[in-house]
Amino acid sequence: MKKSLILLFVAVFAFGSTAFAQKTVKLGHINSSELMQIMPGKDSAQTAFQAEVEVLDRDLRAMQEELEKKYNDYNERKTQMTDLIRKTKESELQDLGQRIQTYRQDAEERLKQKEEELLKPIIERAKQAIADVAKENGYTYIFDTSAGVLLYQQDSDDIFPLVKKKLGLK
Repeated sequence: MKKSLILLFVAVFAFGSTAFAQKTVKLGHINSSELMQIMPGKDSAQTAFQAEVEVLDRDLRAMQEELEKKYNDYNERKTQMTDLIRKTKESELQDLGQRIQTYRQDAEERLKQKEEELLKPIIERAKQAIADVAKENGYTYIFDTSAGVLLYQQDSDDIFPLVKKKLGLK
């Protein structure tokens, strides 16, 4: 008796909630990569990012040139060195090689953070415009076609022109 009462309650609840949940669904899509290409501020962010890349690349090249110079010097003189000096020079070369590797890893992390820092306000502005357009036009879901996960599309509106208009872009 208790089981059948629970089953009846679950069935009524499930049926009742689906009856109330049936609401018109309006779908839209946008290619966010295309939108990002025309966003204001993207070019200046790209320029700032490229400047950071050049600074880090210049420093890395200088370190690599120093390692190459020391390695060539070591190779020319190693037959004339005592064991202690040779081992010391080898240790110096290994340390410099390790510092270069650490610098390269730190630089990659720094570039990742810099890119995120520069693009975050641009991405937030685009997201807000998409959300505003969706709300203003009664969209239930907006799919991003640039992500490559939209396998089929029917009865979906491209909101790209509306978002461009919202952002004041031509």
